[in-house]
Amino acid sequence: MEQTPIHKPASNVRRVLFLAPVSLQILDVAGPAEIFGRTEAVLGRLNMPVVGAYRVELASTRDEASVPTSCGLSLSPAIYYRNVRGPIDTLLVAGGRGVEEAANDPDLQEWLRELSKSVRRIGSICTGAFPLAGAGLLDGRCVTTHWQWCDQFRSLFPRVRVDSERIFIRDEGMSTSAGITAGMDLALSMVEEDHGHRVAMQIARELVMFLRRPGGQSQFSTVLAGQFSDNETLKELVPWMLAHLEQPLRVEDLATQAGMSSRNFTRVFTDRTGYSPAAYLERLRVEAACRRLAESSRGTKEIAIQCGFRDADTMRKSFRRVLNTTPELYRQVFAATPELVPLQRD
Repeated sequence: MEQTPIHKPASNVRRVLFLAPVSLQILDVAGPAEIFGRTEAVLGRLNMPVVGAYRVELASTRDEASVPTSCGLSLSPAIYYRNVRGPIDTLLVAGGRGVEEAANDPDLQEWLRELSKSVRRIGSICTGAFPLAGAGLLDGRCVTTHWQWCDQFRSLFPRVRVDSERIFIRDEGMSTSAGITAGMDLALSMVEEDHGHRVAMQIARELVMFLRRPGGQSQFSTVLAGQFSDNETLKELVPWMLAHLEQPLRVEDLATQAGMSSRNFTRVFTDRTGYSPAAYLERLRVEAACRRLAESSRGTKEIAIQCGFRDADTMRKSFRRVLNTTPELYRQVFAATPELVPLQRD
């Protein structure tokens, strides 16, 4: 199969190169690539200058024209990383089962170190942080990766500070993101940086995703329509609410935190999010409880208190109202204890 050559991009095109290990996690590339790929069309629809759009390309850690993925499909065309020529705007290292091999490949490590000197920004998606750390590019930095691999990452790379609670971390041109779909959050933040809030918001809406997932990586799912708000106060308020769910959080408390009167706060909050403060807070608590039900063996009473419900019965009523199910049934369906295959380093 003939490989597609990589040409020098036009000055108004940003070249995004994904570096893919073997047995790639397909969403690590497909999700962010879709976000970058939509930018040009969205700029046109918004009657904005089509300048600085992206061209997405795929490089492989092996000399093969396609990259096998963990779901059985293959992505192509791919170019061997050693054959990459020309300037790159953004390099993103994807995750997958092949990251152990990539993290211990001295030639790849040297290539990453050299490339890091010329690209505008470099980052990783999910376990793609392992090759970057193997190259020494994350030493002294605060980074994140998939929550399942954070402990392993810490033990392999003690010079790197790992924050397992963050969706993504951007640090002076170096970015790392959490598991799989968090790469889409990272890509969307890059689009917002390059083209502004309006463009990123439109892409998020088209893909039925949230522009800003508040809180840390533990915030796996939220209904947060408020993140589409251009009100900076509300954007900052949501993470604060998530960090204080166990407290009563009256409307007066939220208004004080937002620096508004209770009446004005209720009006602005409802207008921007589509929910009253009480309804929004209830949904945040239900979703926090969902995560604990799925990821731990704690009892419903303990989980209810941790998430700010008065008792288990109050939490049960909220589950009925918001999800039309019970905490017990939710745990029965969604509880999982995935078997982890540890990454090892020679």
